[in-house]
Amino acid sequence: MANPFLRRKSIERLQQEGLEQTGLKRVLGLWNLSAIGLGGIVGVGIFVLTGTAAATKAGPAVLLSFLIAGLASAAAALCYAEFSGMIPVAGSAYTYSYAVLGEFAAWIIGWDLLLEYALVVGVVAIGWSGYLQSILEQIGVHLPTWAKGASGTGKGHVFDLFASLISLGIAGLLSIGMEWGSRFNSLMVSIKLGIILLIIGVGSFYVDPGNWHPFMPFGFSGVMSGAALVFFAVFGYDTLTTAAEEAKNPQRDLPRAVVVSLAVALILYVGMSLVLTGIVEYPTLDNAAPAAKAFSDIGLGWATLIISVAAVTGITSVLFSFMLAGSRIWFSMSRDGLLPGWFSHVHPKYKTPARPTWIIGIVTAMIAGFTPIKKVAELANIGTLFAFVVICSSVILLRKRRPDLERSFRTPLVPLIPLIGIGFSVWLMMSLPGITWVRFGIWLLVGVLIYLIYGRRKSKLAQEQ
Repeated sequence: MANPFLRRKSIERLQQEGLEQTGLKRVLGLWNLSAIGLGGIVGVGIFVLTGTAAATKAGPAVLLSFLIAGLASAAAALCYAEFSGMIPVAGSAYTYSYAVLGEFAAWIIGWDLLLEYALVVGVVAIGWSGYLQSILEQIGVHLPTWAKGASGTGKGHVFDLFASLISLGIAGLLSIGMEWGSRFNSLMVSIKLGIILLIIGVGSFYVDPGNWHPFMPFGFSGVMSGAALVFFAVFGYDTLTTAAEEAKNPQRDLPRAVVVSLAVALILYVGMSLVLTGIVEYPTLDNAAPAAKAFSDIGLGWATLIISVAAVTGITSVLFSFMLAGSRIWFSMSRDGLLPGWFSHVHPKYKTPARPTWIIGIVTAMIAGFTPIKKVAELANIGTLFAFVVICSSVILLRKRRPDLERSFRTPLVPLIPLIGIGFSVWLMMSLPGITWVRFGIWLLVGVLIYLIYGRRKSKLAQEQ
C-alpha cells in the first residue's frame, strides 16, 4: 500500500509471525496469563474505591455501579479476546491496530500505551511504598524522613526510596526470565486473592442488612456516577494480551484468560462492596482507607494490618503486569522498525526483552522517587479508554472486511457489544478534565513527529515496499 499512513500488516502475516520463533520463551499457561490479568485489575482500588464510591456516589447501590462498569469493561474485554485468539502476537492493541487500521494508527496506539503503562507503574509504585511504610511503622521500623517521599509530599521529604526500589526490582525480575517472574506474580496474586476472600468471609458475619437501607440514596444518577468512578478499577486485562508470544497455547488460552480475569475480579469487587456497606453505614466510608477503617470500627483492628499486607501484594502484581505490558509493546514496535532495532534485542540467556524493560524500570523509578504525582493517573486513564475505542471499532471493521477469518473466540452480538464499549469509553473520556486532554494531545503530537521523522521511513513494511 503506497500511502505510508495506511500501510497494514495482513492478518495471515501476523498469524505466521506468531508461530515463528521470536526468541521469547513460551512458558505461560492459562493460570499464569489469568494471574497477569488479575494482577492488573485487582489492586489497592478494591480496598479504596469500593468505600469511596459508596460514600460519595452510590451508597449501598455501589454494587450496581460495579456491575454496570463491569459490563462496559466486559464489552471491550470481549473484543480483546477475539483479537488475542486470532492474532497471537506480542503487542496487544498496537498489533491489532496494525492489522486493521494501518501503520500510523498502530504507532499512535503503541505510543499512547507506552505512556499509559509507564505512568501506571510510577503512580502505583508510590502507593506501594506508602502501604509498606505503614506496615513497617506498625512493627516499629521507621525510614529516615528524607526517604519517605518526594519533595513536596511532607516536611523533610526528598526521595521516595521504596517506590524507586520496587520499580527497579520488578524490572530486574522481568529481565531475568518470564518463567520465574510469572511464578512470583502468580504467588502474589494467590496471596492477594486469599486475603480478599478471607476479609469478605469474615466481614459477612458482621453484616447488618439495615445498613443497606436506603439502597440507592443518590438515585440512579448516583449509581452511574459511581460506575464512572469505579470503571478504572475494572480494566487491566489488556496487559495479559501483550504476552502472547510467551504463552504456550495463545490462541486457546489468551481469550479464556481475558474473560476469566475480568469475571473473577468483578465477583471480588461486588463481594467487597456488599461487605463494606453491610458492616458500617455508607457515609462513614468517605476516608483514605475505607476498608481498614470499617473493620476497625466494628472491633476488628487486626484487619488493618491484613488489609495493608493484601494491598502490598496486590500492588506488586499490578506493577508486574503493567511493566510487562509496556516492555512488550516497546519490543514489538522496535521489531517492526518503528523504533530503533536496538530495543528489540532479546537477552541471549534469559530470553527476555531486557533493554526496554530496564529503561522503563529506571524511568519509572525516577518518576516514583522524585515526583509527587497527582494528576498523572487521569492521563493514564485517557490512554486506556482511547485504546478501548480503537479495539472495539476494529472488531466491527474486521468483521465486515474479513468475515472469512477463523476466530478461536468470537465477540457475541457484534456490532452491539463493541458499540457499548465505544460508547462507555467515550463518555468517560468526556468526563475527564480539560488539562488531561491537553497533556494527552501534546504526547500524541510528539509521537506524530517521531513517526514522521523516523518510523515512516524505517518501518519493516516501508523497507519491503
